[in-house]
Amino acid sequence: MFDTFLIKYGEIGVKGKNRYMFEEALVHQIELALRKIDGKFRCSRESGRIYVYCMDDFDYDETVDALQHVFGIVGICPVLVISGDSLDEMSDACIGFLEKTYDAHDQTFKVNCRRAKKSYPISSMEVNSEIGARILDHFPEMKVDVHEPQIMLHVEIRNRVYVYSKVIPGPGGMPVGTNARAMLLLSGGIDSPVAGWMIAKRGVALDAIYFNAPPYTSERAKQKVIDLAKIVARYSGPIRLHIVNFTDIQLYIYEQCPHDELTIIMRRYMMIIAEHFAKEAGDYALVTGESIGQVASQTIQSLFVTNEVCTMPVFRPLIGFDKQDIVDISEKIKAYDTSILPYEDCCTIFVARHPVTKPNLKSIKKSEVNLQEKIDQLLEQAYDSVEIMEID
Repeated sequence: MFDTFLIKYGEIGVKGKNRYMFEEALVHQIELALRKIDGKFRCSRESGRIYVYCMDDFDYDETVDALQHVFGIVGICPVLVISGDSLDEMSDACIGFLEKTYDAHDQTFKVNCRRAKKSYPISSMEVNSEIGARILDHFPEMKVDVHEPQIMLHVEIRNRVYVYSKVIPGPGGMPVGTNARAMLLLSGGIDSPVAGWMIAKRGVALDAIYFNAPPYTSERAKQKVIDLAKIVARYSGPIRLHIVNFTDIQLYIYEQCPHDELTIIMRRYMMIIAEHFAKEAGDYALVTGESIGQVASQTIQSLFVTNEVCTMPVFRPLIGFDKQDIVDISEKIKAYDTSILPYEDCCTIFVARHPVTKPNLKSIKKSEVNLQEKIDQLLEQAYDSVEIMEID
């Protein structure tokens, strides 16, 4: 029955004179998402509306799922399109729509006409009244409820007439690509994929970096991170995943520095490496999954000391979230089951028994002096041996 979708957006509508740029970006992201599924589609901007026209055989559920992964969309409305705009044609179409869309015909309803075609000679209120009366004649058990109807029947009169009642929720946010790029520090845990999803929701395109520590971490741990990157990429679009061998740097820090400071010092060198590749990639910020107080390296003092090595801004979209808040989003984006697979990452291998929770910057820098002999060489080796994967 449905071969057209009305795409509803949210805050794009308040962008003023730049609105068309965001609409075009949203159309582009929709087109990219639909290229991945079978069918021929045409996406069109028409007078403040975006429509997806399905031009060939297509899978309804697959199409809706693809659209639900496009940031910027707040609602997906399966639409019945009719070419005639007489009251008879619209009324017949609405009755047919209700017959095919709903099994029960004893519900309350309201007709809500939007007359975007201002030359149309009949007012919206008259259209509502006339179509509503004809629906009541055809379905005697239905009743009108203008306050809380079970069925809100929308009728939009434009160059053609669009009828719909269902609004399937989209992910919201802004179209990816409207807000530059950032480098996500992606581990195999629950938090970082959620952080990447959240920052992409604000229109930021993503690169990612993963710190591998063979032989202390397995190929399964690496594959787990690749799988998580694929989950995030369903929303964010293509991700360049940088896989960095961090083993030698970790072992050197372990040998030369106080063990209660290991986590902080390792974290500082991760940020240095991440910023190196972010600059190479043309990114403008780093993104982490840190949340205040969740672990020893995420106290305010620890975050301050970690940030000190960065010249780029560091975005932490989960900073005030409880763990359950993060888990809820992880489950929503279908990353949770992958995140909890029991494969160690490099952050959990060299954890001190009693890590410092209130590190002192002067003390940390004093400990890092012990690394001067080899750390630059090890960093260069890490830069040169990076593996870059295109995740689509």
